[in-house]
Amino acid sequence: MTAKHVAVLLGGFSSEREVSLSSGKDCAQGLRNAGYKVTEVDVTRDVSNHLAELKPDVAFNALHGPYGEDGTIQGILEYLEIPYTHSGVLASSLAMNKELSKRVAKSAGIPVAPSLVMHRLEAAEKHAMKPPYVIKPVAEGSSLGILIVREDMEKPPQELYSDEWPYSDRIMVEKYVAGRELTCAVMGNVALGVTEIIQDGPSFYDFDAKYGENALKHECPAKCLPNIYQKIQTLSLKAHEVMGCRGVSRSDFRLDDGLMGSGELIWLEVNTQPGMTPTSLLPELAAHAGHTFEELVTWMVEDATCNR
Repeated sequence: MTAKHVAVLLGGFSSEREVSLSSGKDCAQGLRNAGYKVTEVDVTRDVSNHLAELKPDVAFNALHGPYGEDGTIQGILEYLEIPYTHSGVLASSLAMNKELSKRVAKSAGIPVAPSLVMHRLEAAEKHAMKPPYVIKPVAEGSSLGILIVREDMEKPPQELYSDEWPYSDRIMVEKYVAGRELTCAVMGNVALGVTEIIQDGPSFYDFDAKYGENALKHECPAKCLPNIYQKIQTLSLKAHEVMGCRGVSRSDFRLDDGLMGSGELIWLEVNTQPGMTPTSLLPELAAHAGHTFEELVTWMVEDATCNR
């Protein structure tokens, strides 16, 4: 039997290009090791013509950020009738939009933090809510553009006024939730384990912590009460389902279970294009469930379809 030809889509032109290059190259090598014919495609705005000429059997989507995980590339692949991995057009677009995805999650009974959406210049004028709170671009991934407003800050971060602000002007102001950072991946219709991101350095799991040389430590499985562990798995699977996700996804949470904590468990977001770098959480959670990296990427390719 002739090996499937897999086009690994990587790079692109979002602010997460370098992460995607790393993810894509690792996935491409894993697929070669698994016996597939692989072509790495560094995505440009001419990607539709490139793919039409290449005619792969499957597109493995290793893109991150706008255009790669917001439904754009998914729409192109649907038009070209090339089966692809991860979520489809609607789920990708919905999950990328923090405002809309929170509305859907809340309507499904998933606990979320109070938040407001406004123009960044409006948020820069005065505190939109009582500190501490978090400022997030509505449609960015990998914790890019996130600002933490501490209780002792008299006014909002003034970088919001900058003409060089690289993200959308539409931002979310969200109540800061103290506690531990936990994450849970879903593979198909199965919630995998729960990992804790150990907070030794920054006050949240930022871009450098995820992908830098000094990336924070992961504890897998996370040490928490069995009922909380199971609840995180249940909520992750529910988020995956209500958003209409396909393939793999990963939900992030905050758990305030310290000695003086409130015990609150809050869902932050679902990621439809989890990182696949050496320090990424999804491969680690899959390995904990007994899946090698090659088995994981093979499963993703064999799961690929159109009309996702």
